[in-house]
Amino acid sequence: MIRVVTADRVVSPTGSTGNAVRIENGRIAAIGPYKDVLSADAAENTFVGGTIIAGLRDAHIHAVPYSALLRGCSLKSATTIEDLQNRIVAHARTLPPGVPVVATRFDDESLSERRLPNRSDLDAAISDRPVVIYRYCGHIAVANSRALTESDISSTTVDPEGGAIDRDTQGYPTGVLRETAVGLIAGALARGGRLSPDDLLHGLRRLAGLGLTSIGAMIGYGESPSEKLAAEAELWREVAEDLPIKVHGFVIADTPDQLDHAADTISGVGERLDWLGVKRFSDGSLGGHTAAMCSPFSDLDTTGTYRLTPADAVVSRHSLARGGMVAVHAIGDRAVSGVLDLFQELIADGANPMDLRMEHVSVIDPEQIERFASLGITASVQPAFLASEAEWIGQRVGKDRLGWVYPLRSLLDAGIPMAGSSDSPVEPPHPLWGMAAAMDRYGISIGERLNATEALNLFTSGGAAALSEPFPLSTGSAADLVVLDLDPTTASADEIHDATVLETYVDGYPVEVDRSLPTWVD
Repeated sequence: MIRVVTADRVVSPTGSTGNAVRIENGRIAAIGPYKDVLSADAAENTFVGGTIIAGLRDAHIHAVPYSALLRGCSLKSATTIEDLQNRIVAHARTLPPGVPVVATRFDDESLSERRLPNRSDLDAAISDRPVVIYRYCGHIAVANSRALTESDISSTTVDPEGGAIDRDTQGYPTGVLRETAVGLIAGALARGGRLSPDDLLHGLRRLAGLGLTSIGAMIGYGESPSEKLAAEAELWREVAEDLPIKVHGFVIADTPDQLDHAADTISGVGERLDWLGVKRFSDGSLGGHTAAMCSPFSDLDTTGTYRLTPADAVVSRHSLARGGMVAVHAIGDRAVSGVLDLFQELIADGANPMDLRMEHVSVIDPEQIERFASLGITASVQPAFLASEAEWIGQRVGKDRLGWVYPLRSLLDAGIPMAGSSDSPVEPPHPLWGMAAAMDRYGISIGERLNATEALNLFTSGGAAALSEPFPLSTGSAADLVVLDLDPTTASADEIHDATVLETYVDGYPVEVDRSLPTWVD
């Protein structure tokens, strides 16, 4: 099939090039003025006032939890413990009797009590079934007494490596679980079932409506045990033939065997689904005080949780040997150093630096930036984190380290390849919102701002490179493109944030977008 898409202008990652794109057999055949790309036998789509850009990419997103959130219970806007309790009670009424209650995205920084909820708070709301709520960062969970009991978590339970169970003065768990301890609660949630294929496809169509044509999907959420990991991989396999966008899977696997099982499950089952690599963790989150820092947080006497072990090197080498990539979560500057050490060892053993990604890179000092650049590895960044952290990040890290927080300009000027992403459901998956955040930074260290073109490239050419895709919106590349109602290279941050996606094309065809549910639940 031949199609010509015309707008007021085409803006590719290399600049403005005419106003029309000709598509043949799902690939871009020509870009330029309408009169030069017109084909007599072409179907035509015209967007007056529109701008054609490359398809947007989210290099790091938890698509299954995001899709579940659209029908689930979000606690992000809860303002008190009582408000949080009322929300989980209301959600429980929508579930069959006995089914566990799972809610996400609570933010203790937004609660008037300014503390984490505990099992007693949850017991006061619901005690006849398991209840587990997850902090929006995904690195802290709180369980009620029923969930703790059904998961065999008691005063005698030993903290897992890389995690912690908070305890009261008598040594009994308070219900707060940090980092790898979050995975201990999974058994109590097994009766809740899993997301349906239809719900996942709905979520992906909503992502397409935001202009996303490709995603780096983290398969498995938090510290999922192997059974849940396998179940999520199976879910992706079930929807492979019906995917509206392209999905590159990063498997959260602890061992080579887990990686092999999940990678084999999602490989070779659909043209728009592939296995791309392994995902590991070196620390936690700034919000939860579990990011691994070289010096203590400014508002709490802790340096967080450092999680890298020799096992990470083993599974990383296995991924590379299979032809995959390695993506490692690093928030604090201590974690950044540890991952740089790991990647330097992998490169010395023959790894291609372009196969190595550091996820988040939230706190990084100038010397680390120089070392990062020398290795040639990729930074997968989430500018939208600033939206949630702007009110408290200065208090967390202190004024001396505030300039090290999400230093996008410094990373770019050092020549470090960067890819934009959301880490949704940690943040909304709207790539235009991420672009806007990269430009205005919510007032945090404004010298680290990107301009509009640089912000766009984060989510187009930068994302494509980090997902091992060809350079986008170029002759011969897949016809994955988006039409916006404005030119994002000349618009302000506020204008980009509020822009409208007029159409999303994947492999030359417009994606049918399901608008039966919102794109985001806060």
